[in-house]
Amino acid sequence: MIDFVKLQQLMKEQLEIDRTIRIVNTEGPTLESALGEASTLLDVPVRHIEYEVVERGFKGIFGSGKKEWKIKAYAKVLAREAKASAGGEDAGEEAVSLVARNVNGEVFVRLSADGVLLKVKPPVGSGMPVTEEMAIQALNDRVVKTYDANMTRSVVEHAEGVYIKIGTFNRNYSRDSNIRVEITDSDMKAFIVVEPAGVNGCDLSEDIIVSFLHKNHIVYGIKRDVIEQFVDYPIYKTPVLVAEGIKEVNGRNAYIEYKFETNSKKVHLRESRTGKVDFKNIQLIQNVIENQPVAVKIPAEEGKKGRTVKGEFLPAKDGVDIPLPLGKNVHADKDGVVILSDINGQVALANGVINVEPVFLVEGNVCLKTGNIIFLGTVVVTGNVEDGFSVKAAGNIEIKGSVGCAEMEAEGDISVAQGITGKTTGHVKAGKSIWARFIENAIIDAGDMVMVSDGIINSQVDAYKRIVCQGKRARIVGGRLRASEEINAQIIGTSSGGAETICEVGIDPSIKEALEQLALDKERHKKELENVQAEMQTLINIKTQRKSLPEDKEFLLNEFMDQRNNLVSELQDIDKEIEKKQEEQSAIKTRGRVSVANVIYPGSKVVIRDVVEPIRSQYRAATFVLEDNLIRVVKYEEPDKDAKREFESVDD
Repeated sequence: MIDFVKLQQLMKEQLEIDRTIRIVNTEGPTLESALGEASTLLDVPVRHIEYEVVERGFKGIFGSGKKEWKIKAYAKVLAREAKASAGGEDAGEEAVSLVARNVNGEVFVRLSADGVLLKVKPPVGSGMPVTEEMAIQALNDRVVKTYDANMTRSVVEHAEGVYIKIGTFNRNYSRDSNIRVEITDSDMKAFIVVEPAGVNGCDLSEDIIVSFLHKNHIVYGIKRDVIEQFVDYPIYKTPVLVAEGIKEVNGRNAYIEYKFETNSKKVHLRESRTGKVDFKNIQLIQNVIENQPVAVKIPAEEGKKGRTVKGEFLPAKDGVDIPLPLGKNVHADKDGVVILSDINGQVALANGVINVEPVFLVEGNVCLKTGNIIFLGTVVVTGNVEDGFSVKAAGNIEIKGSVGCAEMEAEGDISVAQGITGKTTGHVKAGKSIWARFIENAIIDAGDMVMVSDGIINSQVDAYKRIVCQGKRARIVGGRLRASEEINAQIIGTSSGGAETICEVGIDPSIKEALEQLALDKERHKKELENVQAEMQTLINIKTQRKSLPEDKEFLLNEFMDQRNNLVSELQDIDKEIEKKQEEQSAIKTRGRVSVANVIYPGSKVVIRDVVEPIRSQYRAATFVLEDNLIRVVKYEEPDKDAKREFESVDD
């Protein structure tokens, strides 16, 4: 039971609901058209509309005295909404009834082969009940003249919400309601389009509609609730979806669930309040121990068949199984599902297979004591890499100290906790990304990204994707930097001018370098061809004058001809290769941008694809982009989220 206080609260909530009800006034030649207009204005289906007739329409006699139907309509509040407002599902049916919408009773007349049928729905809450006069008016609207008045009165009084025969009519078969079916979407949907019955014409019943669908071979996915609703609230001359098939669902393929991070970009770097980045704790290496699970295969799923409204089954494909990506130093468990490590080491995904590589640890510096290092795994150096030495690894390279004029090459990532001082010839190359505190007078190649915290000075830096100087004081001064996607720094160039700083984006550095080399090769071949053709022409002129050449000169002429043919062929090959590289370059869809968070100084140069823009004045917080083959300056854009590392402020 609900006490008086609860009742007051429920009534208050009901009042708030009533205040939010939106009421619209509409009119039309028929009640259905007025309801249709209300449906459009309220943006709810007709079956969810309550209405009051303000003025009944009249068809008129021979066009005279015609009146429009005028109604006042509003959207129903469903019982579940009332229940929720009453305090949840545990409030009980009594609470629901108290806060339910006040819905008026409704009367329906249907003409069927059995006779005149009348249905009266009871009101909800304190809604108005149907009166006998309303029922009689509904019968008059359908031009029903022969009916049992007592039975009509009984149906109104009891309001049982079911159709009951209360009279007869002289059926006019030619005026029966007509129905046709439309099947669309490759037999996945069926619609009915119904024409209203005329005077003394029969309406459609649920059974007639379903039977009609069956005769048209629609046997699956029939929406009985929609058809039942349609009988009471018909929508004429408009397609109504009454059957819908189920599309087939292909089974999900088997896949591997990795127990380690396969994307080395997801590295958490830390930045102090002074703007310094701590590269000592990058933790690129993911260590595992013997028999530790490193991956699990999730099996393929079976496909789920679909079915059309005509009952035809749609076959579905089962998911495809895949082999376990077993590489070095791993094995499968007895069930062939879990991949386990054979040894202690670093786990990594390379070329689609899982490997566990032992880590080669260098305690101290790479120097005369260690010699050059070549290792088929990951190398960790706790000290520095001194001038003149090299470190090459099939995995990653992590240097806790600094790198001098040395050669470093890794198929994975390279991390240098301090800086790289190349002394113009030092070369660092990574198949993936390179991290360092600073880069100075070095040659850098990265297959993915270069990230520096303090700055890049007088260096040649190429990155397949982007170059980012993320620290607060990070700057790029002098040298040439090339990246396909973006170059981003705090400061570019210097206020005093000095060495030229070139930032080039929108290109693949490797393709650009290949094109430059091909251009040099082409120029060299053309000069050789010109020299050969000049020598040939001299000998041909002599032969023309003397009618012949000495044997050695004739041999030399033939040699020149062969050289010319070879050079022409090589030039053609070079042109083809240039065209191929240019097509590859053009196929790059990256936008390409150069961004400076603080300032870019005059004397710097921005190149986007083939467009060069010398910087002649300072720009602050700016991004340079290519639009309509012109370099334009827009508001500063930070590095892309998927590329930007998560710098977290920490105490020094």
